[in-house]
Amino acid sequence: MSRAERDAATAAPAASAGTAPRRYDLLRRVLLTGSFGVFLAVGLLGPSAAKPPLGPRGWAPGELPFAPSSAVTTGLLAAAYLLGLAAVALALLRPPARPWSWRGTLLLAAGALLTGPIGSADHTNYAAYGRIAAQGGDPYLVSPEDWAAGLDPVTSAVEPPWTETVSVYGPFATLLHLLSSLLGGDSMRQTVWVWQLLTVLAWLAVRWVLLRTAADPVRVDTLWTANPLAFAIGVLGAHLDVIAAALALAALVLAARSPLAAGALTGLAVSTKITFGLVGLAVLLAWFERERPRFLRNAVTYAAAALVVVVPLHVWAGPHVFDQVARARRSVSLATPWRLVVEGLTGTLPSSTVRNGVFAASMVLFVVFVWLLLRLTAGQAPRTTTGAAVRWALVLSTAYALSAPYSLPWYDQLTWATLPILAAGVLDLVLLVRLAVLGLAYVPGRVVAMTPLVEDLTLGFRRRVAPYAVLLVWAALTVAGRRASSRPLGPRPAGQSR
Repeated sequence: MSRAERDAATAAPAASAGTAPRRYDLLRRVLLTGSFGVFLAVGLLGPSAAKPPLGPRGWAPGELPFAPSSAVTTGLLAAAYLLGLAAVALALLRPPARPWSWRGTLLLAAGALLTGPIGSADHTNYAAYGRIAAQGGDPYLVSPEDWAAGLDPVTSAVEPPWTETVSVYGPFATLLHLLSSLLGGDSMRQTVWVWQLLTVLAWLAVRWVLLRTAADPVRVDTLWTANPLAFAIGVLGAHLDVIAAALALAALVLAARSPLAAGALTGLAVSTKITFGLVGLAVLLAWFERERPRFLRNAVTYAAAALVVVVPLHVWAGPHVFDQVARARRSVSLATPWRLVVEGLTGTLPSSTVRNGVFAASMVLFVVFVWLLLRLTAGQAPRTTTGAAVRWALVLSTAYALSAPYSLPWYDQLTWATLPILAAGVLDLVLLVRLAVLGLAYVPGRVVAMTPLVEDLTLGFRRRVAPYAVLLVWAALTVAGRRASSRPLGPRPAGQSR
């Protein structure tokens, strides 16, 4: 055999080996482009079953002069979720060679700011509560429908079933709603766009923090930046959970350096949405685990800093901040397995008894999921205070989202903001499936503007398919957790982080 023939024979396997990764990379890019493109297109189009009308655009971006039918909207969004699921799953199984650039990330952020929010009408609630606060009212006491006799150009645009609902959000969220209202004025579209800007900035901030903290930048972009499901649900949906997650992540990362700063940021996160109080518990557990000699001093400083933030905000917001929170405790969303329990027992037992029992059972399940998630994440977090805090925050927030009787897709934002710091594991795919199931369950998003056929189809999936799919997720976590139960809980090295 000549030298040229030997060289050709040697080069052939290498070329073949390099072709497969390129094929996977190309397929992933096609899937991502399709998913992101469809989500953005629905946001750019006119009002639909996924996108409420926001009135005159003013100085905010407008929309394309085509309003798709509820059937087209539902089909597009379902396809985008499935494409996104495939893209992220492929990236987890065959990680890309390099992370995203900031240029591509900023282009995606700019695209989001050209759209109108999709997937729910929650952003109209935010605008209404900010409008009420800006005009001297109490959004924790007065509903959008009751403000200004229902004639205000902003509060009157709130849609069922929230027209008679007062705010359930924390006082810092209301402060941001107020800021959006002051900048947006009498225009619902302008007010919502300011809120979108805050949400997009929070999403970018999470990526910046993750890139400075996580060991693998490719994993950061796989699970956060280039995750169309989390992006569409959180950012394109303009949900305040993205802002709360950014504050919480910053608190977790700073816990190792400055208990004072971490406490202040935790206070802001809790004052945005009360369920983010789990972050405070995560930080304390991390200190107890990693910095026990300094635990008491750190805890006192941390608590004092949080109170310095929380107390003035709650005094400003007034005495009715927690009124709606107490009522929300009894709610059960349609896509959770708890809905099957409620519907199966109500009638045989009084509704109040059933809901109280569901709430108690969910607390037990929360503890079970905490145990399972601790097993599944053992050894996956960096052996640092930050790694411990992030791991505990992931475990607690994910256990809550999994077990809560009332759980919606955007409740998972902190999960996806912390998961990139941990090493890869079976949890990635299981949680991705859960996110896709809940995302599909709440397509198209609004409770109005649907034909009877589309309403039957989407509600049918939400009520009769999604709860059982979530049960399968519970089962998968249980099996994986039990298989991991023979491993020690002590962490092993998984990259370095401060």
